[in-house]
Amino acid sequence: QVQLVESGGGLVQAGGSLRLSCAASGRILSIYTMGWYRQAPGKQRELVATITDGGSTNYADSVKGRFTISRDNAKKTVYLQMNTLRPEDTAVYSCNADITFWDSDRYRSRTHWGQGTQVTVSS
Repeated sequence: QVQLVESGGGLVQAGGSLRLSCAASGRILSIYTMGWYRQAPGKQRELVATITDGGSTNYADSVKGRFTISRDNAKKTVYLQMNTLRPEDTAVYSCNADITFWDSDRYRSRTHWGQGTQVTVSS
């Protein structure tokens, strides 16, 4: 049906940059809000940034000025440009998206999640 596939994670030194991508595929009619979340070991998952289909963005205070979320609607892809990375940014980053899709015999709407990608920032 619908899949979200992330890429771009990895190991980087403090102060470095990474760009995450998350591509949606399947029998998709519309994609509304897309977002990035992260979960560090022993901590709850937290919102990093979201972007609506109209382009409005929202960021966690901890990443404002360092991270930028964007999307390419034609490619059904959301990006997260992460600059000036800190060790405390280390986490599994997951994307999600509110999607209307064709399911067997009708359209349905629900939030989908990607599998997550590891980001590790060394000091």
